[in-house]
Amino acid sequence: MTKPPLLQRLRANKGSGQAVAVGVCWYTETGWARVKETATDPQRFEATYEEWRTMAEKSMLDLSSVGISPVKVTIDPDEFAAWCNRFRRKNTASARARYVSAQLRRTGGARAGTTS
Repeated sequence: MTKPPLLQRLRANKGSGQAVAVGVCWYTETGWARVKETATDPQRFEATYEEWRTMAEKSMLDLSSVGISPVKVTIDPDEFAAWCNRFRRKNTASARARYVSAQLRRTGGARAGTTS
């Protein structure tokens, strides 16, 4: 049995009364290009930074609409590469998500590297 999509699961838990913060990968335009360039899965990225930004902003609104507090966690390409080396990980979607979660935990859920 497969799990329902994340947004569907979050909607189902909306009435639980628990505030949930979710880290969201965030990039500067230069950082986005550098991370995409070194990714083992560049096909997972949108074709342009503007397309990515549009998708990311919509995702933030979707999360907010179901009572989730999205937290932008800016990925610094150099820090991310060092983290990947330290934990012997390749630059994959999974690694980027784990990095964001680690940064969010490290900051205690604060708006790590918020970029508008």
